[in-house]
This record gives sequence, structure tokens and C-alpha cells, in this order.
Amino acid sequence: MKVIGKSVIRKEAVDKVTGRANFTHDFHTVPMLSGKMVISPYGHAKIISIDTMEAWQVPGVRAILAGERFPLTGEAIRDHPPIAVDKVRYHGEPVALVVADTPVQARKAADLIKVQYELLPVVNSPTQAFQKGAPLVHEHLGEYKKEEDSLPVPGTNIATHIKIRKGNMEKGWADSVTVVEASISFAPSDHVAMETRCATAEIMPDGIITIMTSSQAPFMVKRLISDYFGIDLGKIIVHTPLVGGAYGGKAPVQLEVLAYLGSKAVGGKPVKIFNTREEDIITSPCHIGLDATVKLGVNRDGKIQAAEIRYLWDGGAYSDKAIDVTRSGAVDCTGPYNIENVWCDSYCMYTNHPYASPFRGFSHAELSFAIERTMDLLAQKIKMDPLELRYINAIMPGNTTPTRVLLNKSNVGNLRKCIEKVRELIHWDEGSVKEVNDRFIRVKGVSCSWKTSTIDIDAPSGVILTFNRDGTINLMSGVVEIGTGTKTILAQILAERLKMDVDNIYVKMEVDTQTTPEHWKTVASRGTFMAGRAVLKAAEDVLDQLKEVASCVLRAPKEDLDVAESRVFLRDDPSIGLHFKDIGHGYKYPNGNSIGGQIIGRGSYILRHLTHLNPETGAGKPGPEWTVAAYGVEIEFDRRDYTYRLVKACTVVDIGKVMNEKAALGQVMGAMNMGLAFAGRETFYFDELGRVLNPQLRTYRPLRYGENPEYLVGFVETPQLDGPYGARGVGEHGLMGMPGALGNALSIAAGVSLRNLPLIPELIWKAKEALM
Repeated sequence: MKVIGKSVIRKEAVDKVTGRANFTHDFHTVPMLSGKMVISPYGHAKIISIDTMEAWQVPGVRAILAGERFPLTGEAIRDHPPIAVDKVRYHGEPVALVVADTPVQARKAADLIKVQYELLPVVNSPTQAFQKGAPLVHEHLGEYKKEEDSLPVPGTNIATHIKIRKGNMEKGWADSVTVVEASISFAPSDHVAMETRCATAEIMPDGIITIMTSSQAPFMVKRLISDYFGIDLGKIIVHTPLVGGAYGGKAPVQLEVLAYLGSKAVGGKPVKIFNTREEDIITSPCHIGLDATVKLGVNRDGKIQAAEIRYLWDGGAYSDKAIDVTRSGAVDCTGPYNIENVWCDSYCMYTNHPYASPFRGFSHAELSFAIERTMDLLAQKIKMDPLELRYINAIMPGNTTPTRVLLNKSNVGNLRKCIEKVRELIHWDEGSVKEVNDRFIRVKGVSCSWKTSTIDIDAPSGVILTFNRDGTINLMSGVVEIGTGTKTILAQILAERLKMDVDNIYVKMEVDTQTTPEHWKTVASRGTFMAGRAVLKAAEDVLDQLKEVASCVLRAPKEDLDVAESRVFLRDDPSIGLHFKDIGHGYKYPNGNSIGGQIIGRGSYILRHLTHLNPETGAGKPGPEWTVAAYGVEIEFDRRDYTYRLVKACTVVDIGKVMNEKAALGQVMGAMNMGLAFAGRETFYFDELGRVLNPQLRTYRPLRYGENPEYLVGFVETPQLDGPYGARGVGEHGLMGMPGALGNALSIAAGVSLRNLPLIPELIWKAKEALM
């Protein structure tokens, strides 16, 4: 291959490194009004009164929205008022929206709004929410409109319950000679995307609604705004330019609704809402938390015979995308291991925390921490090498998933090869523990993961190709460029199929839902797979049209023609042919007659053979394939003060086919960095009132530059036969095993089982003290 696998420079690279790239907040019309939210200072409280009198005295104030009942929002369950009425359910929830001429005026007026609250009991964890008699976050849960596959339990805090029932549990436990059980827990945290969320809305005199948003899902914004407010889809146009990081946090629809309501309140004038960092952390959707219990049983050979799992996901105040995360966690509940007898209950729980959205890995980094910590405890109990335990239990072709999908070489890849490569890269056989001196010790920890993408079973992706008069091609796709380089990959796929220079392909970066073909959402590592398939179909359309025109001009049948280097030519005599520039806009004969016209290629793809899950057993096909990976982390631990240094981190992914080497390395390393930050630094700290105590980057600690380890990345290439050129998604997988590997290394180093995140020295100290 001439283009696939090569480190092609990203199409938007020059604009980004020179500062020319524009993001949502960079676009500003005149006039542009500013919206400012008033947010709740409490996790759970009744709204007694809202006094806006002083706020209305501020010059420039055009509208104040407070106390009004707007249509309920939410993807899976319509449980979410855009602006709180009656009560607030999380710290940071909007209780009012001020629209003014300038940001300063809007902020000043918002600060003058007086809200009187009456405190209510707080549900501060999913375990507390699960208990009988816990305060209800939603008293009217059974009255909400919902999707068919959302299964709330009225009278409780359960937003949905996904069951996985596979095999015979009695037999599984009977065949087990050793059983271990472990519980893990961690609070919600943030995505910390570089660009905070931003949305603008304007309603034209003819009723056309124009929205610009930093979203991963502009087509879902269009659809939900239509559904919520009864507006014709064709009247809603959503623009999404480049997005400065998202990691799942920009998949939900929130600020877009508020911007629309703000514009409607001022007669359709354009209104912008731009989150401060504090608002982005606590008001907008966060990274989900989890309380989990895992029980595993093995036979004398170390083969896992049974798994009993309970996941309590911290969905926060509103279900929104947390229900999808809960389902995703259920379908891959066991991690990448062959287990014939599985019993899993995955619950989405309402709490008085900021509501949850997907996080890079879509539940899999979280569940992997639970599974992988339990796997290491199992290895210790049966005195088996932890890497060997994973190797002998690795999921393989011929095995079935927890939802009973039969796996093959194409749809699961080769986990054992990934494990073997990790073994080599981290020099595992030289020893996993090395004494440096009396104070310091170096320890290696390992883990594995897998992931399928549980997206909508009818999720589409489309691509349009148009020719310029000089023979170059424009590529348009609804994939949002969120920093992954996917649109460059799409150009590489097209260039490879047409055998042309990738520099002669121009990719439209902005998504416009009126003119750009739809791509469901830019989530779940689906961009390359789905849009890549659409590109290949569009390329076939283009090739057919090129050959159709060229066959007339060259007086040769289409099957005798080939295409390469921006030319159509005779296969047996390449000197006879036509350049794209001569036929891309039609061919003109010497006498002036013309044939053809502008060549416009189209291609679309829709996921096939996916099914809903059986509500009682979980049986069904939730995704097209499973990508597997293995991981290692080496740390240097200080036994005196429980601090540690990250020395090395390793990830090996069965990627199917490396499409762009440097882009793939960058994606995996960036994901590893996020995984180590999530595992070792990042969390929300809540007080008894449900308030987030660290909503600024001064107190919320991502991994800083210089704290990172040496990154080791390897790839295994087992082609996914229905993927473009055999490729699998890789945007999330570097992250998913980092928490487990770090937790395993630190548990060995500290001599105590660590079951909570983040893995900070204080937590390690407390765990050690509990043993004494």
C-alpha cells in the first residue's frame, strides 16, 4: 500500500499549529448576545423563590429565564428540565439564564439573582442510592417519556437495569476450586478537554434555527432539538467547526438547548453560551463514577469457571447518556476473558452528583479496573504469574461474549499476541519486582481490556466526493474532527483506493447538517470504521463515473480501464488515457461537444446484524467487533512516604491495520496519559451537601507535563475483514487498561490491596493504616 500505514501529516495540522484554526468560540457575529447561567450551590434542594428584580436593573439585560417549565430533555429518559424548577438535583445545575448585550453585563446580572433554597437529603454515592429507603432523586420516575430499551424502576433511584445471564452458575461454582471477590469504588471526575463547551443559537425570521456548537454529535443536536420542541428537522441547521478535545463529554446535548431558549426569549437574536472552566467541570456532563463488586471462580488449572458481577454506575442527577454507558459496561462485563458462566447486574443509579456522559472508553476503563484488580487478587491466591493467568483465560475465536456472540478471528483479534508483545516490551521475564534500596522499589503491573461499540443499531455514516476542475477532490463527511485525525485517515483511504496523491484530496473540516452527509456521532472509535466504509463506497461510485466518461472518449470498454495517479487509462497501454482534470467536470471534444458533467460520488454505510439485548438474559449482538489490548505499567515506589514515580507505561493493541503510524501512536499515547491521570490524579471531592470541592484546575489535578512516564506502544495486526483495509478503531484503547495496571503495580509495591481511585499517596497511606 502506498498511502495506508504511512505517517501522513494531518489535514488541519498547519492551521492548528499556526493558530489559524477556528473553534466555536472564535466565531462571533455582530450583534451577538451573551447568555450566563445561574447555578445551584447545593447538590439537592427545593427552590423556594427566585428574585430577579435587581438583575433586571443591569443595563443591557434582554431576558431572564427562571422558574419556567420547558419540555423535559434527555436521550434515553426525558427526565431533565433545561433550567431547574421546583428543586435542584446537583451542584452546578442551572436555575436561571440571563441574556444580555455583553458577557460582563450577563455575569453582573446573574450575580444579582437571589435564589432561596431549602436543603434536601443528599444521595452521595451509587451504593447509597441503591439502598432501600434512600432519598429519591426523581419522585416521578415512572411518569417520564423514555426509550423502549431504558428500564427505570419507579420508586427507586434505578434509572435502568441491564441483566447478563449466560451459562449455568451452579455448575460454574461447582467446578471452581478457588474463589475471590473484590469491591472497588471511585467518584465521578471530569474530561478536562482543552476547549470548554460553547454553543450559539439564532432563530431567523423564516423560522430557520442556526446553531453552532462544540459537539461530537451535531446531527443528534438537530434531532433532539426537533424532538424536544416540535420543530421540523429541516428548519434546524447545526454547524460544528473543529472541536478542541471532547473524550465523550461533548456527546450529550445541553448548552445547545439553553442557547436556543435564550435566542427564543429575545426574538431570535443570536445568543452565545460559553462555559468557564468551573462551569465546564460541574455544570456540564462529567466522567461517570462506579461502585463494583466482582466474584471469580477458577478450576485447578487456573481457568475461570464463573463470574458474578454487580456494577452500580454513578449516573448523577439525570440519566442522559449514563444509561448507554451502563449498557456498554454490561455487554463487556467480564473483560477479555473466556467465561462460560456469567451473572451480571449493571445498574444506572441516580445520585445528587453532576450527571454523567461517556468518557474515553465508554465504561471500559472503569469496568476494567474492577476486573483487573480482581484478576491480580486471583493470581496471588492461586500463586500464578498474573500475565500467565490472563494468557490462559484470554478470549479467542470460537469463544462467546457475555451476550452470547460467537467470536471469530475477524471480529475479536488476537489478545494472546498482545500479551506476548507486552511481555517483551516491559521485560516481564526479568522480574516484576526489583529492589532499588531500602526505601525505593520498582514494580510492574499488567492488565488487559477489550471493547465493542454499543451504539445505535441503525447508526449511519455518509460521504460525498466532488471534483474540482483541476482534478483534485473534495471529501465531505459528518465526522467531527475532535483531535483524532480521523478526517485525514478518510483522505488516506480515498487516496489508496483511487491510487492518487493524498495531497490532492481536500477535506472539509466543518460539519454543517444541512449540506454534510450524516455521521451518527463521532464517538466510540467508530469514525474510521463507519466513515471509512462510506468513503470506499463513494470511491467505487467515482471510479464507475470516471470510467463511464473515459470509455466514451477513449473508445474502450470500462473493464479495460484502470485508474491511478489522477488518470484513467488503458490497462494494457497506460500512455493512452485522460487526466482527472479533463473529465472531472465533463469532457469537451475538439468541436465543442461535451459529455458527462461534474463527477459527484456518494457513499453510505449502516451497521448491520446488530440487535437489541434480551431484557432478561442480555443475549444479543450489541456491536460489530471487539478490539483487544494488553498493558503494563512500571512504577518506582517510595516506601517511606508512599509517593511514586511513573517509569514506563506500555500498550499493545490489535489494531487490525495501522492506517497512519504516527497518528496511531499519538492516539494511543494520549489515551495512556489520560488513563494514568484518571487512575492516579483525577477525581471530584464531594462534601455532605453534594458540592464539588475542587471545580478548578488549581485543585483538580490532571497529569502535568514532566510527570508522564516513557511510553511504549506496540501493534498487532489481525485484520477486521469488514473494516476499511482491515482497520479497527484505536482512539480509546490506550486508556482502558492503565488504571488496572497502575493499581496492580502499586498494590504489590505497597503490600496492600488498593481498590479505590485515584491512587494518590494519601489513599495508599490510609489503606496501609487500615491493615495495622
